[in-house]
Amino acid sequence: MAEDLMHYDLMAQEALRGVIKRALDVVLKKGLPGEHHLYISFRTEAPGVSISEKLRKQYPEEMTIVLQHQFWNLDVREDGFSVDLTFNKIPETLVVPYSAVQGFFDPSVQFGLQFEVKKPEASETPKAEARAEEAPAAPSGDGAVVSLDAFRKK
Repeated sequence: MAEDLMHYDLMAQEALRGVIKRALDVVLKKGLPGEHHLYISFRTEAPGVSISEKLRKQYPEEMTIVLQHQFWNLDVREDGFSVDLTFNKIPETLVVPYSAVQGFFDPSVQFGLQFEVKKPEASETPKAEARAEEAPAAPSGDGAVVSLDAFRKK
């Protein structure tokens, strides 16, 4: 097979990350409609991520945030977003580039996107692959991935 000099994988990744931006634009302009709420997991060590040192120590590799009831100052940009959240009643501002996002899930409609963001090495910039998930998994707070079935009432 010929080498992909067009880099279709990167084009697809960029397009799928655009879904995150558009969803956050809706939230910014109209709030979260109906029962929608968003789980966003991201690599905390990825370039461009800005979180407090306390949070970085607590989440050295990956962090999952939930945008549902209590978040403030959402700012949606072309390359990423920032949002204010509280952690143990302490307000924090998080800045997250879309390139750091590993997962985007809206369990109210079982929609999710999952991106494989590789750890950056000293001489390498992070690369990612993306795939749409019909039945997504929602990351738990410890970095593990669990099925949404775990959250459903039985």
